[in-house]
Amino acid sequence: MHESVDDWSGDYDIFDPKYIENPYPIWQELRVSCPVPHTQRWGGSHMTTTNEDTRKIAKMVDVFSSINPLVVSSDVPVTFDTDTYGVGAPPISTDPPQHGPARRLILPALSPQAVIGYRPFTEQICRSLVTEMGDASYADAAEQYAQQIPPRVIAHILGVDLDDADQFIAWVRDVLEQGKGDVSKRLDAGLAIRMYFAEQVKLKRQSLGSDMVSQILSGDLDGTPVTDPHAIATCVLLLIAGIDTTWSSIGSAIWHLATYPDDQARLRQNRDLLPVAIEEFLRAYSPVTMARLVLKPIRYNGVDFVPGDKLLLNFPAANRDPLAFEDPESVQIDRRDNRHIAFGIGIHRCAGSNLARMEMETSLRILLEMMPPFTLDPRRSVTWGGGQVRGPRNLPLRFSD
Repeated sequence: MHESVDDWSGDYDIFDPKYIENPYPIWQELRVSCPVPHTQRWGGSHMTTTNEDTRKIAKMVDVFSSINPLVVSSDVPVTFDTDTYGVGAPPISTDPPQHGPARRLILPALSPQAVIGYRPFTEQICRSLVTEMGDASYADAAEQYAQQIPPRVIAHILGVDLDDADQFIAWVRDVLEQGKGDVSKRLDAGLAIRMYFAEQVKLKRQSLGSDMVSQILSGDLDGTPVTDPHAIATCVLLLIAGIDTTWSSIGSAIWHLATYPDDQARLRQNRDLLPVAIEEFLRAYSPVTMARLVLKPIRYNGVDFVPGDKLLLNFPAANRDPLAFEDPESVQIDRRDNRHIAFGIGIHRCAGSNLARMEMETSLRILLEMMPPFTLDPRRSVTWGGGQVRGPRNLPLRFSD
């Protein structure tokens, strides 16, 4: 049974239903009363709530390590053979000097030019999904649309079977959501992902192609050939980081348009505004919170950190800070001054940001083109997932006739 939170400054819980449903007033209160709150839940951690603290700490890589970026870590030792299946999920789980070569390895396949090449497939998937929704007056835009796009796009980019997309969804949910209270379930899903990519790497080694897995295998780490374990671990990152985050952003944007019909009408009339609106959706509904591990003793903003402490970088809260954004609680789809950090900041800034933006723009544009105006269906409930990644998991829409 879940124990409710009475003191957010000393006992916060990012999995609390109130936090998942509506975290914004909680962040507002904490920024004033306790900008770096603490909790003993989920192994214990501190958390940033201001833009300044989040930006600064994200860049202090010599003190705050990214070796385990999951907000809920396990005390259970790794049981799989790391010599076979790799360690972590580079580059996101590496620190300098290993980080730079690992990041450079994946950047070519995620460059703006490369992402342009993925757009036709993404458009095809989006149009197919909208067509499957047909003329129905009701649809779950999370399950039937937003959650279906990134798994298929990443499968296409990696050069694996598109039919495996549903399995990807289940694995990612177990790692980031359903496994939060079931360590064995989370570890089993993590191992299953590694075993899957071990087989894919084995197949690609025999016949390299133009897909991203082949590009990784034919690349190098500052002159050192890429080993199979490193390739497997990198694919783990691409799968986990490239699915839940993007579908959550797409779903949150659709939720906003269903909730604020004037904004929806405005984008239907002026599609050129969509890229600007997407940046505002990313700011206002940033999905991802990341964890850092303290390496050295440090006193920061009144908090004494010791090695082994965990700190959560709350990028969503940082993007709602009134000291960084004018009227941050107002979602303005024409906001131009928008230096958000939804994709992080510093050396660990999301390498897939170009891809995520393309998927958001394509999915929203095609939904607005192909479907009539929509609102939330009052007969059904919106449900939100949260913790590491926040976004709608069920998004019932009603379409106008």
